[in-house]
Amino acid sequence: MAAVPADAVGVSETETETPALREQLVVFARELGDLYRMERERSGELRSALDELRETCLATIKTLAFVVEAKDHGTRSHLDRTHGYGVQLAKAVDPSIMEDPDIAFGFLLHDIGKVGVPESILGKPGPLTDEEWEVMRTHPVLGAQIVEPISFLGEAVVVIRHHHERFDGKGYPSELKGEEIPLPARIFSIVDSFDAMTSDRPYREALPIEKALQEVEDNAGTQFDPEIAKTFVTMFEAKTKESVG
Repeated sequence: MAAVPADAVGVSETETETPALREQLVVFARELGDLYRMERERSGELRSALDELRETCLATIKTLAFVVEAKDHGTRSHLDRTHGYGVQLAKAVDPSIMEDPDIAFGFLLHDIGKVGVPESILGKPGPLTDEEWEVMRTHPVLGAQIVEPISFLGEAVVVIRHHHERFDGKGYPSELKGEEIPLPARIFSIVDSFDAMTSDRPYREALPIEKALQEVEDNAGTQFDPEIAKTFVTMFEAKTKESVG
């Protein structure tokens, strides 16, 4: 019998193994596809659960914020107004700021710490004493402590903690000065003060809008960031002209 060339044996074995290898690869690819699909399904379920948890947390925090508003009878609708003003001013200063949704939550939740302030102080029908002001000034820190454990509200904390800082360093709680104050807090301090000035309080009537805008201008560089104050006045005057027109 003639000898079979070695290379012929090799070809025969390759031809025999190729279908088996191809079948193994097909099975492996199918299993890999199944694993990928299962992982995507698990990831989708996890995202859904996280989204639901996020919404539940936000609903709880918003409820607390409106409880604060209900306790402080002099600030009805203050949260909604300042949230709206804050978003508009932030977009005018730097549109990229509002790419972070935490900032808008900070605007809405800025007074959450007032849950720890006695109603006798919040609703006092007259100016606060020095001792009462000491208690009132704790609310930014209390608010930050409430929100800090909620990781997805990270940037909201800077607004809550620092919206009563002053550009000249004489604010609270940290006496930050100038650009040491986080930009979102510098923005919000203006709209918060403006809304307070144009709202009735138990111990005084609301200022006319023109007078409040003048106060913002007069306090630029001391209480407020001067550039942001200028932007706010320009923005509000333009908005007033549009509504009149």
